[in-house]
Amino acid sequence: MVFHFRTPRSVCRVMAMVLCLLLTLTFTLTVTVNVVQAQAPLDISSRMELFIDDYLIESMDGVAPVLHRPIPREVVIDHNEPWEGSGCGYHTIFQDGDIFRMYYKAWQLTVRDGELLRPHDTFAAYAESDDGIHWKKPELGLFEYNNSMKNNIVWVGPAAHDFTPFKDTNPDCRPDAVYKAVGMSGKMQEGLAAFKSPDGIHWSRIGTEPVITDGAFDSQNLAFWDTVRGEYRAYFRDFRDGLRDIKTATSADFVNWSEPVWLEYPGAPDEQLYTNQIKPYYRAPHIFIGFPTRYVDRGWTDSMKHLPEYEHRKLRAAANQRYGSALTDALFMTSRDGRTFLRHGEAFLRPGLRNADNWAYGDNYIAWHIIETKSDIPGAPDELSLYATESYWTGNSSLLRRYTLRIDGFISIQAPLKGGELITRPIIFQGNSLVINYSTSAAGSILIEIQDTEGKHVPGFSLADCQEIFGDAIERTVSWANGSGVGKLACKPVQLRFVMKDADLYSIQFRE
Repeated sequence: MVFHFRTPRSVCRVMAMVLCLLLTLTFTLTVTVNVVQAQAPLDISSRMELFIDDYLIESMDGVAPVLHRPIPREVVIDHNEPWEGSGCGYHTIFQDGDIFRMYYKAWQLTVRDGELLRPHDTFAAYAESDDGIHWKKPELGLFEYNNSMKNNIVWVGPAAHDFTPFKDTNPDCRPDAVYKAVGMSGKMQEGLAAFKSPDGIHWSRIGTEPVITDGAFDSQNLAFWDTVRGEYRAYFRDFRDGLRDIKTATSADFVNWSEPVWLEYPGAPDEQLYTNQIKPYYRAPHIFIGFPTRYVDRGWTDSMKHLPEYEHRKLRAAANQRYGSALTDALFMTSRDGRTFLRHGEAFLRPGLRNADNWAYGDNYIAWHIIETKSDIPGAPDELSLYATESYWTGNSSLLRRYTLRIDGFISIQAPLKGGELITRPIIFQGNSLVINYSTSAAGSILIEIQDTEGKHVPGFSLADCQEIFGDAIERTVSWANGSGVGKLACKPVQLRFVMKDADLYSIQFRE
């Protein structure tokens, strides 16, 4: 027997009204919470903040962010040893105390009779420098090549393809694993193996099984210790919908890794990314900076005839068309969480106006990562050095060229001579002075006002009180009529207003 119940219409109307009220209340609470969260001050403490994204920016009028490109300098290494060759790449460079270390893939690529030949095995090689400019290849005596141990080969086997070391700053790191690395475990689809070393020269594998297996790995894959988040983080190649792309994973012990996830690039076009070159920026380690290689196959068009080394391009294309028609340059991207990246579509490193050596698939791969070096201009401050490949495929060697950029100089907020201004979101800081990295012309200037969250200037910190700033400095302390001390405003929500003309602003930091 089935019973049917009918609800009175008046009860239905009451229930509908209650439901509507609950939905309205839920929506109102959600909107209120979102608004409060959106207006909550950013606690930047005494961290350095770069204007590489819109994190700090509330509004801009007459100013705009500008991506700066590195300046080409000298060739620092010619990979011309018999065990090296035209396919050398995937460079890793970092400072280690008083020296700089470099690791790279040593490889020779030759096309003959329509076939790609590799005259010798792929090796991982090593170089050292005292200044980041002049490099030497020490005789390590670790592995034999042509019946001789006099070479700089630091590893052999599948991992030599993408052997990428780093110095581990994990406070719990064991002495025999102060240096760690990842590299291909076997075939490209097999996975990444983990390695350790007590000195950066003598390496051994950690375990016998790959530690990350979900990926393609046909690229420079890398990992490092994230000092801000207290975890190891890896970035590596896979294919997403047929396009080369990047995944990331994390680990507490460098052996057991989380399930990999794809990076996200809101607003960026679908592009093929050959490398990732991601690492925390050493002056602001809460910010990740990457220099991915963009891979573009332009097809066999008329413009190919106007690029350098057309005959050699046709020779390479005889083995595989993309060896002749694909091009590579470098992009710039940043992230604050390690997964979602602001990726700029315009090239950070263009192939450039060259007669040779820089318009081939394999050129313009930026090394992992940047280092700080002395300027060759007397009296000038230190600068950032980064390194990129060129002369790929050609002859029996390839080159690594150094490029320079001012410190923090990736992106600036730039104002024309007619002027403009930027206002930050509400922030909470710690410290007693405000230091800026900036540049102006002889006629340019910067004025800074500290405001409350209602946009009113704090007494003593108005534009009229600010000592006009002009010049060019990596670090300049801002002063007002009563001095540079801002300590009484610490831990209180404030906003910064920058009024600029013919000027660039790169970074800010509150300090004691």
